Amino acid sequence: MTWRPQYRSSKFRHVFGKAATKESCYDGVPITRSVQDNNFCAVNPRFLAVITECAGGGAFLVLSVHHTGKVDPHHPRVSGHKGNVLDVKWNPFNDYCIASCSEDSTVKVWEIPPHGVLKNLTVPCKELQGHSRRVGLIEWHPTANNILFSTAYDYKVMIWNLDSPEQVMKNPVRTISHHTDVVLSMSFNTDGSLFATTCRDRKVRLMEPRSGNLLQEGNCKTHKASKVLILGNMKMLLTSGTSRYNDRQIALWDQDDLSGPLLQENLDGSSGVIFPFYDPDTHMLYLAGKGDGNIRYYEISSEKPYIHFLTEYRSHVPQKGLGVMPKRGLDVSSCEVFRFYKLVTIKSLIEPLSMIVPRRSESYQEDIYPMTAGNRPALTADEWLKGINKGPLLISLKPGSELPESQLETNGLSNSLDAQRFQSRPGNLQLSYIQDQLEAKDIQKGRPEDDRSRTAVSNKEDLALCSPPRTENELRLKFLKQQEEIRRLRELLNQRDVRIKQLELEIKNVVILGCVCV
Repeated sequence: MTWRPQYRSSKFRHVFGKAATKESCYDGVPITRSVQDNNFCAVNPRFLAVITECAGGGAFLVLSVHHTGKVDPHHPRVSGHKGNVLDVKWNPFNDYCIASCSEDSTVKVWEIPPHGVLKNLTVPCKELQGHSRRVGLIEWHPTANNILFSTAYDYKVMIWNLDSPEQVMKNPVRTISHHTDVVLSMSFNTDGSLFATTCRDRKVRLMEPRSGNLLQEGNCKTHKASKVLILGNMKMLLTSGTSRYNDRQIALWDQDDLSGPLLQENLDGSSGVIFPFYDPDTHMLYLAGKGDGNIRYYEISSEKPYIHFLTEYRSHVPQKGLGVMPKRGLDVSSCEVFRFYKLVTIKSLIEPLSMIVPRRSESYQEDIYPMTAGNRPALTADEWLKGINKGPLLISLKPGSELPESQLETNGLSNSLDAQRFQSRPGNLQLSYIQDQLEAKDIQKGRPEDDRSRTAVSNKEDLALCSPPRTENELRLKFLKQQEEIRRLRELLNQRDVRIKQLELEIKNVVILGCVCV
């Protein structure tokens, strides 16, 4: 038998990194010189936040994403901490809300003005005082609104409910004390019902956040983990760290059995910490080393060998940290599937880096942009604390699928902390919302034709006469019917767009013929 090489088909085999031009970078940013192994940068579709070097306390800079070029050295900062700022994170459901933690052992939550920071901000909207030592890491819950996790050098993980009316909060809703040393990283699964941590005691822990129960604990003598990621709903964990011989290494773990890793792979002999980033929509894993200029990327599968190397982005400019743009802020017209913001300390520069899938067509590519997590919370803080788990509300990234903000405001769809700035897409509309919208049209127009439109939207089923689902199967059927109706309406809109373009071309041809005849 003749030998044939084994090739694995993948639509992301040829993904390449494209660095922004000098004009599209952020120049003159005094990036912090802290040695903390954090990213020091956070991004959302509106703002870029970066921790800066300053004297007398801690501060970070908030810039508009479109404010590229040379940054004013006297640009106003958020400077309310008494010690160096160690981490910043944007609220995933409010683009104007950011949390920061500091060496002064506090966590502060800030409300950023709509037009950016025009003067120094020193007074936070919330201050969390519960830790006894410096706070090194904070994380927002992925699906519940206003739930914040913090961990400090007192070896504790604290959970805060920001819906509490107090401006200064001293009592968290839960304190988790399973760690015997400093927590190095935290990661949540898709619905936030589980979270994993790595610690300086070399152990990987999987816990239930509400109760604080320790579900799994792993300790591998041949792998010292520093960062951890839960790989979406694949029932696997990935850790980055060092081997017994101080080689940089990644390890893959079974979520249900942390007694030993499924896979270990050595990378190189450098000393910088490896920052892992995972995209659950494309199942791509990105590995970026602190002090490196290159970024490796892989594709994750549920079958052996689990990790498939794709290629590597190379640059001679080292990175101190990286921020990641949420999927709703990507440029889908250029087939961008991931975007980093590299902190280049030696040049005082922040450089955007786009990961692009090469495609000839300029139209929207649905196969590389599945439904993704949006900016609406699936749960309130109280619902989550009562024991309810829900996955993220999904949206489509297709251009034109956004609803205007004015329409959202008139229909009363708003976040508790983001009442007038909320954006949504049809992918996450609820049946109750559709019903309210149709009833509002009935009241305003008072025409009998609205009854026909109501039954059409509800897949030939009158929403006003429908009883609420009583079982899980009925609920699932309702959901599938809703999704099918949304898909049908999208197809109808696409057909109408094509018809409009055809009519526009016909009109142009008629005008041209008329001019020729004249």
